[in-house]
Formats: sequence, C-alpha cells, structure tokens
Amino acid sequence: MYAQILLPLAVGTTFTYTVPPELAARVKPGVRVVVQFGARRYYTGIVTALSNTPPEGAGQLKAVSDVADNTPVVLPAQLKLWQWISSYYMCTQGEVMKAALPSGLKLESETTLLRNDDYVPSAEEPLTPIEADICRVLSADKGYNILAIEKALGQRALMRPIRHLMQLGAVVVRESMTHSFKPRTEAYVRLAPALFTEVALHLTLDALQRAPAQHALFVNYLDMAGVTAAVKLGNAQMLKPVTRHDLCHAPNAATALAALKKRGVLEVYAVETSRLRPSVAERAGQDAPMLDKPLSTEQQRAHDEIVAAFATKEVCLLHGVTSSGKTEVYTQLIKETLARGEQVLYLVPEIALTTQLTSRLERVFGTQMGVYHSKFPDAERVEMWQRQLTPEAFPLVVGVRSSLFLPFRRLGLVIVDEEHETSYKQQDPAPRYHARDTAIVMAHQLGAKVLLGTATPAIETYHNALSGKYGLVRMAHRYGGVELPEIVVEDVKELRRKRLMKSPFSPRLATEVRKAIEGGGQAILFQNRRGYAPVLECKACGWTPRCTRCDVSLTYHQRLGKLVCHYCGAQYSVPTQCPACGGTEMRDMGYGTEKIEDEAAKAFPDARMERMDLDTTRSRTAYERIIHRFASGDTNLLIGTQMVTKGLDFDRVQVVGVLNADQMLGQPDFRAYERAYQMMSQVAGRAGRRGSRGLVVVQTKQADNPIIDYVRRSDYEAMYRQQLAERQAFGYPPFSRIISIYLKHRNDAVVDHAARHLAALLRPHFADGMLGPDRPVVARVQMQYIRKIMLKVPLQFTPTSVRRTLLAARDVVHGFDVYKSVTIYFDVE
Repeated sequence: MYAQILLPLAVGTTFTYTVPPELAARVKPGVRVVVQFGARRYYTGIVTALSNTPPEGAGQLKAVSDVADNTPVVLPAQLKLWQWISSYYMCTQGEVMKAALPSGLKLESETTLLRNDDYVPSAEEPLTPIEADICRVLSADKGYNILAIEKALGQRALMRPIRHLMQLGAVVVRESMTHSFKPRTEAYVRLAPALFTEVALHLTLDALQRAPAQHALFVNYLDMAGVTAAVKLGNAQMLKPVTRHDLCHAPNAATALAALKKRGVLEVYAVETSRLRPSVAERAGQDAPMLDKPLSTEQQRAHDEIVAAFATKEVCLLHGVTSSGKTEVYTQLIKETLARGEQVLYLVPEIALTTQLTSRLERVFGTQMGVYHSKFPDAERVEMWQRQLTPEAFPLVVGVRSSLFLPFRRLGLVIVDEEHETSYKQQDPAPRYHARDTAIVMAHQLGAKVLLGTATPAIETYHNALSGKYGLVRMAHRYGGVELPEIVVEDVKELRRKRLMKSPFSPRLATEVRKAIEGGGQAILFQNRRGYAPVLECKACGWTPRCTRCDVSLTYHQRLGKLVCHYCGAQYSVPTQCPACGGTEMRDMGYGTEKIEDEAAKAFPDARMERMDLDTTRSRTAYERIIHRFASGDTNLLIGTQMVTKGLDFDRVQVVGVLNADQMLGQPDFRAYERAYQMMSQVAGRAGRRGSRGLVVVQTKQADNPIIDYVRRSDYEAMYRQQLAERQAFGYPPFSRIISIYLKHRNDAVVDHAARHLAALLRPHFADGMLGPDRPVVARVQMQYIRKIMLKVPLQFTPTSVRRTLLAARDVVHGFDVYKSVTIYFDVE
C-alpha cells in the first residue's frame, strides 16, 4: 500500500510513502502518521489518499514510521477546504495544514518540549522506563527538541512515547508554557486497597488514636467517601470520589494527609479535568438570560426575512445599525439550528469581543457552547479539536478566524459578526486567507447557510447584496427606540489657530467627558496608535531615531522606557544625545494611547481609567479583566485603539471621543475612506446604547472631508455610493479582484531586478491592470528589502488561469540562480 502524505511544510506537493503491512489496517485518509523527511527529521503528516500502485517514476520510497491515530483527526471536508484555500490564496497545502492544526497535533523533530513538574503519575498508568528517561532528560524551563532527546538517550524513534507523555500532561510544547499553561488536573484522595475490610479499618483507627489530627482527617474521609457502607456491601464501586481540596480545608489538614500517605493509609492521585470552559455549567444558571427573551417587532421581522432569504440564497446580509439587537436575532437563529440537530459556527473578529459575547451567550446555551481562539493554550485547542470529532462535539462554537479550521460534521449555520472587519484577513504568515470569504466557501461545501451581520458592510458585501447575489435584511432602528448618538465634529485646525486647544482633547470633548463621569456615566476615548509617542525628534535638527532592521521610525513607550519598532519588535534605548548634531534635547511628537492616558489623568483627575491596546492585552485574561471592570463600572474611562470599536456592548457609555480622524483618512490604500467610515461609525455606536442619547465628538483637521460628513449624518448609503463610483472609475473591487505580489530579499538591488523581471513577464497578461513594481510605504522589514506589484484582475479572468500565470512567472524568476533566494508570495483580495 502507498500513502500520499501532507506535511506541514511550504512545499507544493504531497509525498508518497509505503505502508508497512503491520500498520496497513490503521492507515486511512485523515489520520496522522509519523514519517521521516530528509536525513534525520521526523514530521507528523496527514494521510490524504491511499493506493495499491506506486506513483509513476517513483524511486526508493521511505516507509511510514508510525500511526498516531486510530480514527481520522481531519475530515474529508476539511481536506477539500484546505485544497480550495491553497488554490485560491496561492499558497501550499502544507502551509494551510500548519495554520489549521494546533501544535500538539503536528509533532515534529524540531518541536520544543518541556517537562511539566505539576504532573503526578497515577498508579493505574505508571510511566514506562523509556518515558521516565525522557522526563529525566527534559527540563521544566529549558526546551529540548526531539533530536536532542534522541541524542541524549542514544535512541531513535521516540515520537510514540513522547506523544503519550503529552497526552498524560507530563510533557508540554513550549508554546503552551509561554501562555502560562499547566494541564488542568485535580488531586483526589482514596483509601489504600489493602484497607478495604472492616478489620483493617478498625485496626487503622485504633493505631491513629495517638495522632489526633490524622485520626480526625481519616474519619472525615471515611464519612465523605461513604467507606463504611461500601465495605459492608463489599462494593468498592460505591466509594464516592473525594478531592484533596474538599478534604484539606481545615488547618494542618495537609500535614495530616501527608502523614497518612506515608503510613500507606490514603493515596493521592491526579485526575485530569477538561480545560474546555470549566465554569460554563456553574455560570449557566446565574443571572437572568440577557438574550433569552422574546424578539421585538423589528427583530422578529428581520428574523423572518432572514429565514425567507435562506430559502433561495446561501448567504444573507443583516445590515443593522449599532445597538439594533442583531445578537438577539442571531440567538434565535442559533436555537432553531440546534433544534434541528445541526451545528453553528459564530465568528467574531477579535478575541476581545469573544470575551463579552461568550458571557452573554453561555447564559442561554450553557454547556452547548465551546470557544476557540489563538490566546488559548495549545493543549486546550487540541482538546477542543478532538472533542469536535466525537458525538459530544459542541453544537455551538464561538471563535475568531482560526475556528474555521475546526472539524464540523453537521454544520448548518455560520454567523460572521462584524463582517467588514479587517481582522478577518490573515496577513502573515500564509495562508493569507479572508475568514468571511472562506466561511462562505466552507458553508457551500457543507450545505450550510451564512449570515453576515454588521452596521457598516464592506463595499463588496453590500454590492453583492444589492445585486441579488446575497439576501439583504435591514434593521434601521436601535432596540427599545433609543436614538442614534449625536455626532459633533470639532475642527482641530481652527481650534488651534484660535489657541483654544492646549491638550489632545477639544474643549467640548473635555467638558462632555467630565460631565459624564461626574454624573455616574462612562466615556471611551479612541486613539488608533499605541505607545507613548509615534515619533521622537531632536529639537535642534529634527533627527528621528529609526529601526536599524526596518524602514520605520521608532515609537516611544514611556512605561517600558524604550523605543520600539512595531514591525519587527526590536527595542532600543532612548538616546540621550542626537547622533546627527550632538543636541541633548529630544521631544516626543504626536500621541499614542500611553500619552493620551497621561493627559487624561491630568484633565480628568476623578476618572477611574484603563487602557486597552496590544500592550495591555497580551493574554486572554487581560482582555477579560479590562472588559469586566468597565462593564461592571469599576472603571469609567476606557482609552483604546481599534479594539474598542469592535462590537462591545456597554450600558453606561454616554460619550465617545475620536481623537484623530485624520490618521485613518490619510492611509495610502484605496479602502482608506471606507475603513475610516467603518471605524468611526463603529466606535460611535458604543455611545448611548441604553437610555438617553449618546454623544460622539470627532476631532479632525479635515472637517470638510465628505467622509466626516457621512459619519456625522450616519449615512452609510451616501458613503457607499460615493465610494462605489470611485471604485468603478478606477477599476477597483468589486469591479475587479486585487492580487498583491510581494518580493523580499536582503539585497536591495537583487530584489529590485527580480521585481522588474517578474513585472516584464506579467505585463503582457495584465497590461494596464498592473501597478508597479514599486517600494511600499515600509520598504524594509527585518533586514528584508521589499517590492510590491499590484494586479487589478478583471472579473472575467478565472482564478485558475490567473493562478497558473502567476505561478509560472514566479517559477521563471526563481529559475535564475541570482533570484533563487528571493522570497515571492501573493496576497489575494
């Protein structure tokens, strides 16, 4: 038997291996196998196909070393989706596999492992000698890869015992430990088997008379476990499980338990508990269900129209203004889908949004709901993946774009909330897919429906809805009759000319924020740039420090006391002297969220403020803490980047300030105005969601810009018409497809020549639809010089023909020795 194996590598094909007879019964499509690739490296691959005949021209083939699963971990539908992603987004299936599978499911020779010192071996499943040797070699803080372990032990083929140790929780992947993950185990106490007789119990109790603490603890255990009744009936199965926590709540109980263990009276053993939403069952019954209530008249109408649209169309757009109650409509549709025995995937753009949304949805769906995103430790993602393959699979999964890759057997509905969000587009590394579009393809392949929801649809989505490709349902009013917020535009240029603005806050914004806080309300300040100051500058000559690896100026982070490159992450000391002129006075230019926080502390001394940006939300618990404190009223002023714009629902927000609208309007991107409108409208939608009408203050130097006027009037239709006319005039989506080609190399001249060569090959095919090659705004990142070619591909060109042309041209360029080391990749749509 011959197996086609997909490996998690950026190679354009699968590889053929022979299947030894002793493994043949277990090898089937979708299972993981361990194979040798190259001289000494081992990888976990996925079997994609089996054959009884060798491929044509096959030479000496290697054999499959081991089989990791008894049943497939990747379903045929998933392999089909991976193939489509690979083809459409022009990457390899191995890159898709690498992105799709959690690290724990794709063990390889280079995987870095650590010993988990919290693991307690159980009497039922002791470690084998080789497993004990592996644990002895490993360290709890220094990672070792599998090759190093094999070398230290003088043995080969250790993948199987290492995989078993990972299943036990004795060994973890380094990635897990960097997220402070420890396998969730709970210690239980049980009676030593030799004491399970009335005589032995009486003798033990007599022997413990001289140790009162041990005697008391032992009697307590006998009562909790129901030992007396179980012994009388001779049925050990009647013993109730007793946790160490429940038994040792009294003072000195832990010392007594240790002594009883030493005497051989009691045993302590570990039981691994599920990592998946351990608190759902506890919290499901708390509070009144926020979303489990009858729909309003408008919500019911929207629900009925969506159901009617699904009768004839696979995709429907729900265009509802902010706070119109779209989530309640989603909830009703989810209930109906689950009642039919089908699964639902609920996609959200940001981890921050899952934090608030899941606490609301779990009150309705309880343990039916699972959550999946990249901030979870790897072991938790592995367990989620494996559970979705079983009959106990979560019928409702809430997650970010990576949850698309989970296995679904009965998918009936996909909800893409805030479908316009840029977070749905993966940038680096490959696959550079768009989760919204991929979800539509996946649903089509599985026979499911897709509901796209937003207050500010993407231009392409709205165009598809108006043209009849998608269904379209509108919700034009806020829930409960609450008015949309009043939006006020403050002309910063004019205020500064009159010297009325001496801080980042206009007088009107400062007054309104102060009034809201004093009245028991809350406010949000939106500044879409983190750090303290975007630029540090020499006051004498204007020199600014720049990254030595990237062509960008460094951002000053005051809390860190460093200059940081936001492209490569490099950190630099703050210069005390200008290297250009010798000057010693450096001034910070512009405002980041850190500086806004400092200025807000001066302007609003009574505010209880918090900052939400990438620097303060490195872990999932950080998101949860910030959002929980603001939602509960512990804080009343939230300062943040675009994270605060993404569908968060707070009751008491009365004022929202957009501090620098010009930054969004000035981006060198044909979608800049569309995205600026979406971002400002979304953050404005956080105001006045309950009760009185909210206020939004937009600060800008371009008060006469039409986009600012559309935001002020909340006029999406006008923005859409204006942008669509521009797109049509210049041949941008939805009237074409955009494919960007990036070339990178450490030598500027080499990448420049390679880009010109590639452009010459493509120009006959795309003519005026090709822009470039040119230097992007940031033309060097991590010592790699960059060139970019943009293609506006006519809609009549098929994706297959375009892919064939582009890959052929890339192969021609790579055929020259001087260009072989040039990285060339494609970013579609």
